[in-house]
Amino acid sequence: MRTSPPNSPHIRGNWRRIGSAAAATAALLIAGLGTAAHASAAADTTASTKKVSSKAIAAQVAKAHVQYEKAACGATPKKGFAACNALRVTGGTTAFMEKQAALKGVAAKTISPKATTDDPTGYGPSDIQSAYGLADAAADNGSGETVAIVDAYDDPNAEADLATYRSYYGLSDCTTDNGCFTKVSQTGSTTSLPSADSGWAGEESLDLDMVSATCPNCNILLVEAKSASDANLGTAVNEAVKLGAKFVSNSYGGSESSSDTTYDTSYYKHPGVAITASAGDEAYGAEYPAGSRYVTAVGGTKLSTSSNSRGWTESVWKTSSTEGTGSGCSAYDAKPTWQTDATCTKRMISDVSAVADPATGVSVYDTYGADGTGWGTYGGTSASSPIIASVYALAGTPGSSDYPASYPYAAAGTSALNDVTSGNNGTCSTSYYCTAKSGYDGPTGWGTPEGISAFTG
Repeated sequence: MRTSPPNSPHIRGNWRRIGSAAAATAALLIAGLGTAAHASAAADTTASTKKVSSKAIAAQVAKAHVQYEKAACGATPKKGFAACNALRVTGGTTAFMEKQAALKGVAAKTISPKATTDDPTGYGPSDIQSAYGLADAAADNGSGETVAIVDAYDDPNAEADLATYRSYYGLSDCTTDNGCFTKVSQTGSTTSLPSADSGWAGEESLDLDMVSATCPNCNILLVEAKSASDANLGTAVNEAVKLGAKFVSNSYGGSESSSDTTYDTSYYKHPGVAITASAGDEAYGAEYPAGSRYVTAVGGTKLSTSSNSRGWTESVWKTSSTEGTGSGCSAYDAKPTWQTDATCTKRMISDVSAVADPATGVSVYDTYGADGTGWGTYGGTSASSPIIASVYALAGTPGSSDYPASYPYAAAGTSALNDVTSGNNGTCSTSYYCTAKSGYDGPTGWGTPEGISAFTG
């Protein structure tokens, strides 16, 4: 059972209320105009939305097609190390761009590789909150809760870039000075940080921005491991929990090994803490730490606007035979007691899912290093993991002896989760390991959030 949200004993922010400009933006978003940076920007589309049907908008959004590359931290890691699961869009038109073009009655512009844009080109906070039924919870919940992000190496611009993202979308300040944002090394030091790394900086910006988009009232703790080794990343997870975070996102992974069961108990076994991990970006196949029985393994979807009652539709994210959400039956990890699928005798990946397709990707602001050109669009299960960690935070502090990975299973098959029933991430001998169906399947688990009730005990 959960307890009521406490004040964090270690990290606490003093929040100011969103100003009048942000309130005007929020009012426009409630009217169904989608993500907007400022009220005036949203107002520019008002006349057009009255003339364009939701069916026509959905048809144009379906044209979204992008080129992208792995972030520089995403190369296949050597044994004992992990890669990030972030994909950076370098060309084409995203679903968000197609939606905005349809509202205005114009052709969508295209993204040029390495080009700097003045405005976001991917989904923003209102899109994510709308798609997953989180608008009310995002406005009212999360204060006093801390979501931790675990990554490797340092992003020197993390706080400044976070400030730009939040300012653009009218979110309250989240800074070191007001206690909302904290950055530490894996030892907890705020001054002796790891060496900087451009590729991981993009990953860190993605993670921080997704927490802000999903749980804008949450405090954020960034824990930077000194390298991408499994041991250092695991040590960073332990430090995040030590510092009081009840929600920890891990947007990295590597191949499974016989050491995983040892890593489970050393780094990821934290009752009373919701720990999420990306399922991977290389299509069908299991990876770790998503394979840990103590984490919530998060798969990825393609998220598009729709003329249905929800306003959105999702399918399994698969771009090619080697790029899409991960899934599969672990070779090593024991099956948690709450997981009861029929064929996999060990741990099955995934549990739940959220947006990850780069074509329906999310806006990120990053200025450090070669890829740090300002606004960009990212995809990969690096996006879905912090989104789900933040949904847990909106739902409140887990029970002290609970493993929150079990929570969605108690809501399985209910309206608290959007069942994803189409698409696949490859070929497999057991269909549900790689193909969506009604109910549980590997690529999307039990589905995506529809509010927060599936993420509470």
